[in-house]
Amino acid sequence: MTHRQGRFGAGRAVLTFLAALGTLAGAALVGAAPAGAVPGWTQLATGVRYEQFDIYATAGVAHAHVLRVDLGDPRVRVELLYPGAVAARATVSRLATAQGALAGVNGDFFNITETQHPGVEATGASVGPAIAQGRALKAAVPDGQRFGPALPPGTSTEDVFGVGTDHRARLDDLALDGSVRTSEALLPLGGLNQYALPVGSVGAFTSDWGGASRVRATCGTDTDRAAPCSTDTYEVTVRDGQVVATADTPGRGPIADGTTVLVGREAGAQQLRKLSVGAAVTVRHRLVAASAGIPYRFALGGYPVLDDGRPLPGLDDTVSAVRTAVGIADGGRRLYLLALDGAPDYRGGLTIAEVADTMRTLGSVDAFSLDGGGSTTMAARMPGTGSVAALNHPSGGTERPVPNGIGVFSTG
Repeated sequence: MTHRQGRFGAGRAVLTFLAALGTLAGAALVGAAPAGAVPGWTQLATGVRYEQFDIYATAGVAHAHVLRVDLGDPRVRVELLYPGAVAARATVSRLATAQGALAGVNGDFFNITETQHPGVEATGASVGPAIAQGRALKAAVPDGQRFGPALPPGTSTEDVFGVGTDHRARLDDLALDGSVRTSEALLPLGGLNQYALPVGSVGAFTSDWGGASRVRATCGTDTDRAAPCSTDTYEVTVRDGQVVATADTPGRGPIADGTTVLVGREAGAQQLRKLSVGAAVTVRHRLVAASAGIPYRFALGGYPVLDDGRPLPGLDDTVSAVRTAVGIADGGRRLYLLALDGAPDYRGGLTIAEVADTMRTLGSVDAFSLDGGGSTTMAARMPGTGSVAALNHPSGGTERPVPNGIGVFSTG
């Protein structure tokens, strides 16, 4: 039994799947052709193939764009696409171009709006953990602080899709393990570069965060994202193991390399107030995997929908939308990246239960849902072109800036 089998159970009754996938190559399109449409499939590079097809689903015809990625080929790899800071956004095509990727899809759900907290800046930071080139960029916000549809039972914001240093993809959980040591106490670290900190905790912000305001980290509660911002906050700046500045409220602006800003709320703020300029402080943090013994080179958040060939219990089968997902097959050596088209004729999309069945029909053993709706984007550099462009119609009419994504790279 795999780790995820043990966590989510043996499975659920097989859904009646309404998608017709028997003609994956050259399926008849309904309505206007997707951006950059080509019939059948196209070899983008060695180990990377693009195809598109129709799915007849509950809400009508959906149109799928799929990248098949062979991680067993040493010339192919996937990496985190991101704009160089956790609290920043850019379009998938721009991210892929900047990092030299052949193709990519959007990634995790993110802090897109702050209508519940007037005057508080939306950070654009993602919900779940993120690792780029082996470096932990951030940890997960509390479950109640996430953006996106309700999580399936038994899942959490710590769930990730990732690729290890062994070049194999897998699903896992990444939890924050960290501490703040002072001359008087050893405090648990409640967050790393997160737009929301647990109530009563202390969180660390590093240069990876970027220059966005840190106020949002003290708003909401562990169970209510819309709850008011805390009125009991404190901030301490640590450089070279010493406190160099303090403030009553969280600040903003770039954080220098080698500097950590500690933000506390409620009990965490009360602990930080005990520190004065010159005090010795040691901050330690890492992301710990629940199951894999192999270090991750790349990881990002979302939530699992398929485990060991079975849809997770309790997947929503009523709400249809434009979706993005990634599937894993062949022991982590093969990926299927799915992005639905957002053109008006296809905007009905799929339910999450239908996403799970689609990924299974493609050949996935495990699958992971990513941000959808206006964020759903698949972009690639097609043969004969010199630039990366969206292959699907984003449902908002143009590409939405996103905090991260999955980038596909090939040297073949």
